[in-house]
Order: sequence, then C-alpha cells, then structure tokens
Amino acid sequence: MRNPRRLVILALATSVTMLSAACGSSTSGSSVLSSIKVDGNDAAKAPTVTVTKTPLNATTSESKVLKEGTGAALTGKDLTKVKAVIVNGTDGKVVGSTWDSAPTAIDLSQDALFAALKSQLPGKKIGSRVLIAAPPKDVFGKDGNTGAGLKGTDSVVFVIDIMSATQPLTEAKGSPVPAKADLPTVTVKDTKTPATITIPSGVSAPTSLVVQPLITGTGPEVQDGQTVRVTYTGALWKDGSVFDSSATSALKHFDFVVGQQGIISGWNKGIKGQKVGSRMLLVVPPSEGYGAAGQGTKISGTDTLVFVVDILAAL
Repeated sequence: MRNPRRLVILALATSVTMLSAACGSSTSGSSVLSSIKVDGNDAAKAPTVTVTKTPLNATTSESKVLKEGTGAALTGKDLTKVKAVIVNGTDGKVVGSTWDSAPTAIDLSQDALFAALKSQLPGKKIGSRVLIAAPPKDVFGKDGNTGAGLKGTDSVVFVIDIMSATQPLTEAKGSPVPAKADLPTVTVKDTKTPATITIPSGVSAPTSLVVQPLITGTGPEVQDGQTVRVTYTGALWKDGSVFDSSATSALKHFDFVVGQQGIISGWNKGIKGQKVGSRMLLVVPPSEGYGAAGQGTKISGTDTLVFVVDILAAL
C-alpha cells in the first residue's frame, strides 16, 4: 500500500533526519533576504527565484511575506498544504518544485520537521507567499542531502505558497454505525496499538469491494486530489493476521493523495467521498488491492485484505 512517488519537496518538508530544532528569527530586513529576488505573481505558475549574490550564507532562518494572505494564521498544530520552490543558496539552482508535480502537505506539529519551516511558517496567513532563507543546520544539517544535490554547507531558499490548513483529529469522531452481519468486527484501542480485526467464522471473503462506515464523521467529504491523513490497520481475511498498521510506524499515521497511483484502488475508491472523522471498514479483493502479483511475502495474489481506517484530515 505504501508506494507513493517520492519528491524532493516532500523529502525536504517531512524529513525525519532533521538535526536541529533551533528557532530562527523572522524578519523582512535581512541582508541575506535582500540577496534573493522572486518574480512572478501567478499562483498557477512557479515563481522565478534568483539569488543575486552567491554563495548565500545564511546564519539563521529568516523569512519575509512577499504576498499577504487573507486566511487564518498558521499555528504550530496545523497540517498545511503548500506549493513550494526550493533553491540551493550556494549556486542559485532550483532543487525541487511542487509546481512540477502537485502541492504537498507539511505537518507543523512534527518534531522531525525542519527548524527552518517549523520556526518560520507559524503566524503566516493562509493565502500568503513566503520567502525563507535557512542555514544548513536548520534543514539537512552537516550531512546535506545528496538526492537533492545539497551539501552540508549549502544554505537553502524556500518560496512557499500557503494554500490551506487544518488541525488533524487524533481519532475518528462522529456517530457510530451498527455492525453488519458477515463482516469483520473491529476494536480500536489507540493510535499506538494496531486495531484488532476479527474475521467472521465460516464466511467466504467478498469478491467485490466492501466500503462500510463504522463511525460517520461530521467533517467535509474527501475529494479526489486531496492530501488525506489516516490511521489504519490491515489484516488478511484468510486468517485475520495483521500485515501492516500505522501504529507500528514512526509517525503513527499515514498521509497520501487521493487518486494517487501509488495507492491501491480499494483505498482510493473507499475513502473518496467519506467524511473527515469517519472510521471505515474496507474489504478489498485482490482485483482492488495488489492483484495477482500480491505484495512482498505476506500478501499473496489471492488474498482479500481487510482495513480499518480512521480519516483524520483532508486538505
């Protein structure tokens, strides 16, 4: 299920290898920021970022609002969707841009988020375009990131358009739905423990996708193309064994884009149109899962999969 396309911008935004939690100052009069020129006002097109004096040597993270938005100010608890261009301050070259692909989500509550973003984005309004200059210690640290072409001595420039934001739920929240006969039952303890999924005895696995709410949320409906945050546990119908769970991951949740090819079709079909706050039971036949090839050593090409999914946020 986890096979999303990795983007440079996503690696920069959500890296778990951040080496510094230091907070820089926010300013609009920095000599470092004055060496960066940003052209372009069309939100549908990537801005042109020019470092007028290279190499750029930022010593602390600094930011400047290039265009003030009219939405609410971001908080340190928000999950925010952004467009971004990332530039190597040493040579002025672009190393990543979501305008080449799709917007990405940044979780401002994560300790692993770069200090440059964690310190400079809170307080900025939705709809704003923000320029950030950061020293190596506030991004990838002394190791740099070879995949992005950044050395441990390279300062980094971000130009970020803040599109939207939300504060994710911690668990499903809404109205319970009565259990249906011949479907698995589910017990969810917390986000740190895989859910218990009990397969009904003597019942054959469904041959088509089953989408059954266990809790109906009260939030907005999930739309195609949105970034969705979920917690989940997946088990095999044949024996009830758990093969994957967000509870065993470092972040304890999973973010994905609805409609993305890296996600099984059973998830895309089952989660689209559901309300944030919902807890869903998805019974996924092979044709809507991993097909005849299966996945790894745990899932064969004939296995029907059972998921319980809490929809915590969508933006």
